[in-house]
Amino acid sequence: MNTNERFVITISRELGSGGHTVGQKLAEKLNVRFCDKDVIQGLEKQFNLTPTAIEQLKGKKKNWFADFVKYFSPGQGAAVFSPEDGIYGKEYNPDVTPDDIFLAEREILLGLAAESSCIITGRSGFFVLKNHPNKLDIFLTASRDHRIDRVMRKQCLERAIAEEVIDEVDKSRQNYVKRYAGVDRYDSRNYDLVMNMDSLTEDEAVEIILKYLKQ
Repeated sequence: MNTNERFVITISRELGSGGHTVGQKLAEKLNVRFCDKDVIQGLEKQFNLTPTAIEQLKGKKKNWFADFVKYFSPGQGAAVFSPEDGIYGKEYNPDVTPDDIFLAEREILLGLAAESSCIITGRSGFFVLKNHPNKLDIFLTASRDHRIDRVMRKQCLERAIAEEVIDEVDKSRQNYVKRYAGVDRYDSRNYDLVMNMDSLTEDEAVEIILKYLKQ
């Protein structure tokens, strides 16, 4: 990958591996745009959904969205519960499907990559941008205990809840990637660089990536 031309680095990661922080720090080092919430904000605007609803909807069957609303919003017909802020979110569009979400994400990512050099975390960037001529794909993983400890610390959760959150997100993301990319997100052949974060700080991971880029 040539950093003297417009480039894209995608960072796929397991929840609790520190991928978001690594992406932010790497973008600062390379002085390029960091794209994560940009995608979510674009989806919120287009579909009037909360970030939590979008994350949960991904990887699910088309008719699952109605069940999601009933489960998280009993008696609240037109709202989606967002545990991140503890309040009911915006009204939702009952016609939105996972396919709509994927197509919207794809369009947003392609637009971001065409606009300028950037770091993109998640959103199946490795697949959506597979035809980008100047791209590096990274996957960050970590042991289960490492991930649980990080999620507990970052989100102030008890261990049992953190385990449930990790399992649910893992399942959702795997389903999403298999459905739209047709591959296993854990297959190392999808990426140029795979890193285990168990013994690395985010800063150390960034330095490894920078050295990889120079080589």
